[in-house]
Amino acid sequence: MSEFKPGVGKVVKDWREVLNPQEFAVLREGGTERPFTGEHLDNKTEGVYKCRACDAELFRSTEKFDSHCGWPSFFDPAASDSVRYLEDYSLGMKRIEVRCAACDSHLGHVFEGEGYDTPTDQRYCINSICLTFEPQK
Repeated sequence: MSEFKPGVGKVVKDWREVLNPQEFAVLREGGTERPFTGEHLDNKTEGVYKCRACDAELFRSTEKFDSHCGWPSFFDPAASDSVRYLEDYSLGMKRIEVRCAACDSHLGHVFEGEGYDTPTDQRYCINSICLTFEPQK
C-alpha cells in the first residue's frame, strides 16, 4: 500500500456546495454511516462504484463480497492508484483509513490478515454514502 500524503488530491471543489450535509460529514470530515443502512450494501448488480465527491472510479462489483460487517466490502480497489491510505488511531487502535486518491475524500477503512476468504485477504469496508454506482452496460 502506498502511504497517504496530505494535499495530494488533484480534485478541489467547494465541498459544502457539492455535497449534502450527511455526505460532507463522512467524505470530508471522516465520519461513518450507521451499519446496515447504506444503499449499496446489498447491491449485486455488475458495474463500477465511483467516488460521490469527484466521480473517480474506485471499486468494481467483481471485487465486492458480503462480509456481514454492515457496509459494502471489497477485496481490492479498481486500480492500485485509485485510493490512498492513512494510519488512523482515532478509536485507540491502529486502523488503515482509505481515501479517494483523486479528491482526498474519506471512504472507510481496509482491514488485512483477518482470514477473509478473498484473493487478497483484505476487506475494504466502505461507506455507501461515499459511493455512486454505474451499472455495467
